[in-house]
Amino acid sequence: MRIRHESDNTEQVLSTIVETMLNCKAKDVISLDLRDIHTAVTDYFVICHAQSKTQVTAIADHIVEDLRNGLRVKPYHIEGFENAEWILIDYVDIVVHIFIEPKREFYQLESLWADAPKTSYAE
Repeated sequence: MRIRHESDNTEQVLSTIVETMLNCKAKDVISLDLRDIHTAVTDYFVICHAQSKTQVTAIADHIVEDLRNGLRVKPYHIEGFENAEWILIDYVDIVVHIFIEPKREFYQLESLWADAPKTSYAE
């Protein structure tokens, strides 16, 4: 069963995800703070995009590896590796979205959650 606010180290997980994305040369890395949006199923979305499917997969692989090795955190659910156009990694309190650029432009996930406070991270 999925329980929101499950982790006691959410901020550390968020920081590791963002750092890994930036180290992998992800583009336009942002987080959306959904904690005050009661209909949200998670506390944060972390979103980025890449220029190729290979890079999308590499970013996702590094996030999973860095969290497993550094913080002993495993994902609750992963999907999207099959086509690598949009990989979603669910850590319950944080959901990671890694897009190939055209898919990010098409889905405009940030616009759907425009009420959420947004943090942008330097590349």
